[in-house]
Amino acid sequence: MKTKTKKSKNEEDEKKGKSVPETEKMKAKEYEKELSRLHVELVRLQDWVKDKGLKICIIFEGRDGAGKGGTIKAITERVSPRVFRIVALTAPTEREKSQMYIQRYLPYLPAAGEIVIFDRSWYNRAGVERVMGFCTEEASKKFLKVVPLVEKAIVDSGIILIKYWMEVSQKEQTIRLKSRIGDGRKTWKLSPMDLKSYSRWYDYSRARDEMFLATDTNHAPWFVAHSDDKKKVRLNIITHLLSMVPYKSIHHAKVKLPKRQEPGNYVDPDYPYKYIRELY
Repeated sequence: MKTKTKKSKNEEDEKKGKSVPETEKMKAKEYEKELSRLHVELVRLQDWVKDKGLKICIIFEGRDGAGKGGTIKAITERVSPRVFRIVALTAPTEREKSQMYIQRYLPYLPAAGEIVIFDRSWYNRAGVERVMGFCTEEASKKFLKVVPLVEKAIVDSGIILIKYWMEVSQKEQTIRLKSRIGDGRKTWKLSPMDLKSYSRWYDYSRARDEMFLATDTNHAPWFVAHSDDKKKVRLNIITHLLSMVPYKSIHHAKVKLPKRQEPGNYVDPDYPYKYIRELY
């Protein structure tokens, strides 16, 4: 009887949406060192985008617990929020529900000198709305037919559109969602919707597969990142992002702090400031 090789087994797992083979977790010290280096590059990219008036739109999609929020935070924690803007829309209002579906997202697209990051996007209609029954099958299929045309118009307008799908395994998703139950810092991340969607793994898999088939286009392709190792996926995505936008370092004049002014006739006031207690 012929046995499957480890390689072929891994390839089958990847096709089924499972994680890549487990590798040694990255050490925190190594991660921080590499992240610091990449942060410098993101600042250089930021300067280039501002100087050249580029418009970049980045979409993050994936299952609950895939690591979208942590990756976005890793990208944005050392850059200007005036250039890197994060968009995470709440549920639509009654007025927004009556609009053309894509309409509520269009005002958030980047202007010149901006990088907009969508923490979930218009692809809600292909994923959570479809799986959880918030839209009809007809509406979802119509969306999948129309969205490549909308994205073509976005790209033709001069926006660099980059779409990431973060793929987490069943095992790792379970670990992450369970960790939110007893951690007071994470309970806000675990909603009733997360619990409902957790049980519908294969419904989401089918929705994802159909979404890729319809919207993985030449002008707006999907890039998939295995996210079982949070540290590695953050570094991998930042590295890929930097490779998607050719940039150069902008020359800045050497900075030297000026001499402080003399106090002159200024005297510290004898004012009863209400200082906070210094417990630490």
